[in-house]
Amino acid sequence: DKDELDSYMYQSVGHEIVGHYAEAVGLPLFQGEIVGKPCNQGSEYEVTEGDEVEDLFKLMSKAKEAVNYEAVSVGAIFSDYQRVRVLNVCDRLGVTMLAYLWHCDQAQLLREMVDGGIHAILIKVAALGLEPHKHLGKTLAEIYDHMILMEKKYGLNVCGEGGEYETATLDCPLFRKRIVIDESEVVIHSNDAFAPVGYLKIKRLHLEDKPGCEGKISTT
Repeated sequence: DKDELDSYMYQSVGHEIVGHYAEAVGLPLFQGEIVGKPCNQGSEYEVTEGDEVEDLFKLMSKAKEAVNYEAVSVGAIFSDYQRVRVLNVCDRLGVTMLAYLWHCDQAQLLREMVDGGIHAILIKVAALGLEPHKHLGKTLAEIYDHMILMEKKYGLNVCGEGGEYETATLDCPLFRKRIVIDESEVVIHSNDAFAPVGYLKIKRLHLEDKPGCEGKISTT
Protein backbone atom coordinates (compact mmCIF):
# COMPACT_ATOMS: atom_id res chain seq x y z
CA ASP A 1 0.00 0.00 0.00
CA LYS A 2 1.89 3.08 -1.24
CA ASP A 3 -0.44 5.32 0.76
CA GLU A 4 1.04 3.97 4.00
CA LEU A 5 4.40 2.23 3.60
CA ASP A 6 5.97 0.38 6.51
CA SER A 7 8.95 2.74 6.51
CA TYR A 8 11.20 4.05 9.28
CA MET A 9 12.62 6.74 6.97
CA TYR A 10 9.94 8.12 4.71
CA GLN A 11 6.48 9.60 4.88
CA SER A 12 4.28 8.10 2.19
CA VAL A 13 0.92 9.50 3.25
CA GLY A 14 0.11 12.50 1.06
CA HIS A 15 2.33 11.33 -1.79
CA GLU A 16 -0.30 12.64 -4.20
CA ILE A 17 0.86 16.18 -3.40
CA VAL A 18 4.59 15.71 -3.96
CA GLY A 19 4.53 16.05 -7.75
CA HIS A 20 2.95 19.50 -7.42
CA TYR A 21 5.71 20.94 -5.23
CA ALA A 22 8.00 21.61 -8.21
CA GLU A 23 5.47 23.99 -9.77
CA ALA A 24 4.46 25.46 -6.41
CA VAL A 25 8.05 26.35 -5.52
CA GLY A 26 9.44 26.84 -9.01
CA LEU A 27 12.36 24.46 -8.59
CA PRO A 28 13.23 21.07 -10.12
CA LEU A 29 11.90 17.96 -8.40
CA PHE A 30 13.58 14.57 -8.31
CA GLN A 31 11.56 11.50 -7.36
CA GLY A 32 12.41 7.84 -6.96
CA GLU A 33 10.64 4.63 -6.04
CA ILE A 34 11.05 3.22 -2.54
CA VAL A 35 11.83 -0.47 -3.05
CA GLY A 36 13.99 -1.22 -0.01
CA LYS A 37 12.96 -2.13 3.52
CA PRO A 38 14.27 -0.99 6.92
CA CYS A 39 16.78 -3.88 7.02
CA ASN A 40 19.45 -2.13 9.10
CA GLN A 41 17.71 -0.71 12.18
CA GLY A 42 20.82 -0.18 14.30
CA SER A 43 21.80 3.08 15.98
CA GLU A 44 24.58 3.46 13.39
CA TYR A 45 24.19 2.83 9.68
CA GLU A 46 26.49 1.07 7.25
CA VAL A 47 25.72 0.40 3.59
CA THR A 48 23.17 -2.42 3.59
CA GLU A 49 21.93 -4.01 0.38
CA GLY A 50 18.14 -3.89 0.14
CA ASP A 51 17.76 -1.19 2.79
CA GLU A 52 15.45 1.73 2.06
CA VAL A 53 18.32 4.14 2.77
CA GLU A 54 19.98 2.95 -0.43
CA ASP A 55 16.96 4.24 -2.36
CA LEU A 56 17.75 7.68 -0.95
CA PHE A 57 21.39 7.32 -1.96
CA LYS A 58 20.42 6.47 -5.55
CA LEU A 59 18.01 9.41 -5.78
CA MET A 60 20.43 11.91 -4.25
CA SER A 61 23.17 10.64 -6.59
CA LYS A 62 20.88 11.22 -9.58
CA ALA A 63 20.02 14.72 -8.35
CA LYS A 64 23.69 15.57 -7.77
CA GLU A 65 24.56 14.64 -11.33
CA ALA A 66 21.87 17.03 -12.58
CA VAL A 67 22.27 19.92 -10.13
CA ASN A 68 25.65 19.38 -8.41
CA TYR A 69 24.37 20.64 -5.05
CA GLU A 70 26.69 21.15 -2.09
CA ALA A 71 24.37 20.67 0.89
CA VAL A 72 21.18 18.91 1.95
CA SER A 73 18.72 20.31 4.47
CA VAL A 74 17.01 17.82 6.78
CA GLY A 75 14.07 18.56 9.06
CA ALA A 76 14.95 16.08 11.81
CA ILE A 77 14.32 17.45 15.30
CA PHE A 78 14.92 14.49 17.62
CA SER A 79 14.99 11.45 15.33
CA ASP A 80 18.59 10.27 15.47
CA TYR A 81 17.58 7.27 13.35
CA GLN A 82 16.84 9.50 10.36
CA ARG A 83 19.63 12.01 11.02
CA VAL A 84 22.30 9.29 11.12
CA ARG A 85 21.11 7.78 7.84
CA VAL A 86 20.89 11.04 5.92
CA LEU A 87 24.36 11.93 7.23
CA ASN A 88 25.67 8.58 5.94
CA VAL A 89 24.31 9.31 2.46
CA CYS A 90 25.67 12.87 2.51
CA ASP A 91 29.13 11.66 3.55
CA ARG A 92 29.18 9.17 0.68
CA LEU A 93 28.24 11.90 -1.79
CA GLY A 94 30.64 14.45 -0.33
CA VAL A 95 27.96 17.00 0.57
CA THR A 96 27.15 18.82 3.81
CA MET A 97 24.09 17.95 5.87
CA LEU A 98 22.26 20.93 7.35
CA ALA A 99 20.11 20.14 10.40
CA TYR A 100 19.04 23.55 11.63
CA LEU A 101 16.09 22.20 13.63
CA TRP A 102 18.10 19.62 15.56
CA HIS A 103 17.12 19.60 19.25
CA CYS A 104 15.06 22.78 18.97
CA ASP A 105 12.31 23.24 21.55
CA GLN A 106 9.30 21.65 19.85
CA ALA A 107 6.60 23.93 21.26
CA GLN A 108 8.59 27.00 20.25
CA LEU A 109 9.34 25.52 16.83
CA LEU A 110 5.68 24.75 16.16
CA ARG A 111 4.78 28.31 17.17
CA GLU A 112 7.45 29.69 14.83
CA MET A 113 6.11 27.60 11.94
CA VAL A 114 2.61 28.94 12.52
CA ASP A 115 3.81 32.54 12.89
CA GLY A 116 6.10 32.16 9.87
CA GLY A 117 3.21 31.51 7.51
CA ILE A 118 3.63 27.76 7.01
CA HIS A 119 0.18 26.50 6.06
CA ALA A 120 0.43 22.77 6.73
CA ILE A 121 -2.37 20.34 7.53
CA LEU A 122 -2.46 17.06 9.43
CA ILE A 123 -2.78 14.18 6.97
CA LYS A 124 -2.11 11.33 9.40
CA VAL A 125 -2.76 10.88 13.12
CA ALA A 126 -1.58 7.99 15.27
CA ALA A 127 -1.64 8.91 18.94
CA LEU A 128 -3.73 9.09 22.06
CA GLY A 129 -5.62 12.37 21.98
CA LEU A 130 -5.76 12.65 18.19
CA GLU A 131 -8.88 11.46 16.36
CA PRO A 132 -8.89 10.88 12.56
CA HIS A 133 -12.36 12.26 11.85
CA LYS A 134 -11.80 15.24 14.14
CA HIS A 135 -8.21 16.32 13.55
CA LEU A 136 -7.26 15.27 10.00
CA GLY A 137 -7.20 18.29 7.70
CA LYS A 138 -6.62 20.71 10.57
CA THR A 139 -3.85 23.28 10.13
CA LEU A 140 -0.90 23.65 12.49
CA ALA A 141 -2.47 26.88 13.72
CA GLU A 142 -5.74 25.09 14.49
CA ILE A 143 -4.04 22.18 16.25
CA TYR A 144 -1.42 24.17 18.20
CA ASP A 145 -3.31 24.63 21.48
CA HIS A 146 -4.54 21.03 21.41
CA MET A 147 -1.02 19.65 20.90
CA ILE A 148 0.32 21.72 23.81
CA LEU A 149 -2.47 20.26 25.95
CA MET A 150 -1.74 16.71 24.76
CA GLU A 151 1.95 17.19 25.56
CA LYS A 152 1.07 18.06 29.15
CA LYS A 153 -1.55 15.33 29.44
CA TYR A 154 0.06 12.39 27.60
CA GLY A 155 3.64 13.47 26.86
CA LEU A 156 3.09 13.73 23.10
CA ASN A 157 5.72 15.35 20.90
CA VAL A 158 4.05 18.56 19.73
CA CYS A 159 5.91 18.44 16.40
CA GLY A 160 5.02 14.79 15.82
CA GLU A 161 8.58 13.50 16.26
CA GLY A 162 7.23 10.36 17.92
CA GLY A 163 5.03 9.57 14.93
CA GLU A 164 1.99 11.20 16.54
CA TYR A 165 1.04 12.89 13.29
CA GLU A 166 2.27 13.69 9.79
CA THR A 167 1.62 16.81 7.75
CA ALA A 168 1.55 18.18 4.22
CA THR A 169 2.50 21.78 3.48
CA LEU A 170 0.03 23.50 1.17
CA ASP A 171 1.53 26.98 1.27
CA CYS A 172 4.45 28.90 2.77
CA PRO A 173 6.46 32.04 1.97
CA LEU A 174 8.70 30.07 -0.44
CA PHE A 175 5.77 29.01 -2.63
CA ARG A 176 4.86 30.90 -5.79
CA LYS A 177 1.58 28.98 -5.92
CA ARG A 178 -0.52 27.48 -3.16
CA ILE A 179 -1.87 23.93 -3.21
CA VAL A 180 -5.62 23.59 -2.75
CA ILE A 181 -7.24 20.26 -1.88
CA ASP A 182 -10.56 19.87 -3.67
CA GLU A 183 -11.55 16.41 -2.49
CA SER A 184 -10.27 14.00 0.15
CA GLU A 185 -11.46 11.19 2.37
CA VAL A 186 -10.51 9.86 5.79
CA VAL A 187 -9.08 6.33 5.72
CA ILE A 188 -8.92 4.39 9.00
CA HIS A 189 -5.72 2.34 9.04
CA SER A 190 -6.15 0.95 12.57
CA ASN A 191 -9.35 1.33 14.57
CA ASP A 192 -7.67 1.17 17.99
CA ALA A 193 -10.00 2.13 20.83
CA PHE A 194 -7.48 4.48 22.45
CA ALA A 195 -5.23 5.67 19.62
CA PRO A 196 -6.86 5.08 16.22
CA VAL A 197 -4.61 5.52 13.19
CA GLY A 198 -6.05 7.31 10.19
CA TYR A 199 -4.90 9.31 7.21
CA LEU A 200 -6.25 11.70 4.62
CA LYS A 201 -6.43 10.28 1.10
CA ILE A 202 -6.12 13.15 -1.38
CA LYS A 203 -8.40 12.60 -4.38
CA ARG A 204 -8.32 15.94 -6.20
CA LEU A 205 -6.22 19.09 -5.85
CA HIS A 206 -5.10 22.08 -7.85
CA LEU A 207 -2.58 24.93 -7.74
CA GLU A 208 -3.59 28.55 -7.25
CA ASP A 209 -1.53 31.59 -8.17
CA LYS A 210 -0.46 33.85 -5.30
CA PRO A 211 -0.71 37.58 -6.00
CA GLY A 212 2.69 39.21 -6.36
CA CYS A 213 4.57 35.89 -6.46
CA GLU A 214 5.07 35.60 -10.23
CA GLY A 215 8.72 35.08 -10.95
CA LYS A 216 9.56 35.06 -7.24
CA ILE A 217 11.92 32.09 -7.56
CA SER A 218 14.13 31.42 -10.54
CA THR A 219 14.35 27.87 -11.86
CA THR A 220 17.79 28.44 -13.34
